[in-house]
Amino acid sequence: MYKYGVVRMDDLINDILGWQRFYLCGRLQKPVNIIMDSLDLENLNHINLRAATSAALLLLPSKFTEEDLYAKICSLSYMGDLRMLFAEDKNKVKKIVQGQFSLFHRMYNPFLEEYAAKDLLRLSSSGDAQVTISQDCGSSAASKFVSSLPPPIRSQMGIKLGEKKILDELGRVKQQVVIGSKEEAAQCMQKLLRNKVMISSARQAVAGLLTVGVFGGARYVSKKMQKAWKS
Repeated sequence: MYKYGVVRMDDLINDILGWQRFYLCGRLQKPVNIIMDSLDLENLNHINLRAATSAALLLLPSKFTEEDLYAKICSLSYMGDLRMLFAEDKNKVKKIVQGQFSLFHRMYNPFLEEYAAKDLLRLSSSGDAQVTISQDCGSSAASKFVSSLPPPIRSQMGIKLGEKKILDELGRVKQQVVIGSKEEAAQCMQKLLRNKVMISSARQAVAGLLTVGVFGGARYVSKKMQKAWKS
C-alpha cells in the first residue's frame, strides 16, 4: 500500500521557498527519491535545505555532532505536530536519521562546508569518524543564519523582534531583523514554525479522515497509536 497526495506545483514551490504551510517543504528536508523532475525541483530545493540548516543551527548549542544537526533538521517539521502527542513513534526522528545518515550527509554537507568557509562553523572529526561541530553563538552569526530563512519567516520575525534598514552588497536598501541574541531569535522562529506545523498537522488529520473514511481513518490511527505506545 502507498500513501500519496496530489498538489498544485505553485503550492509546492510556495512551500519550498516560503515555508507557507511547512508541510511539503518539511518532507523535502529529508531524503526523498524524485522520480521525475520537470521543474528542476532538486536545485530549487537547495534553498529549502540551506534554510533548514540555518534554522537548526539557531536551535542548537555551541557544540554538537553531525547526527545532532540532522536530528534537529528532521525534527523541524514535527514541532507542534499534534500527532506526535499520541500517534507517532517517540523515536521517529532518531530512526529516520540513523537509518539514512549517509543520505542526510550527502544533502547537507555542502552547506556545512559553506558555513565553515564563512567561519560560522568549525568542523572536526574524531576517531570514530563522527564529525563534531562548533558554532559561533553571537548575535552577528545568528543574524546571518536568520538571513537564510525564507522571506515570509523573516518578515514575521521582524514584526516580533523589530527591523532595521541596511544596505546590501549592491547598495540596495533592505530590511534586516534586529537580533538581540541567538536565543531570542531561536525562540521566535521556533514559535512561528510550531504554529505552522500545528495547523498543517490538524488540516492533514481532518483531510485524512475525509478521504479514507471514518473506519479507514480509525484503523490507520489505531496502528499509529500502537507504534507510539511500543516506543
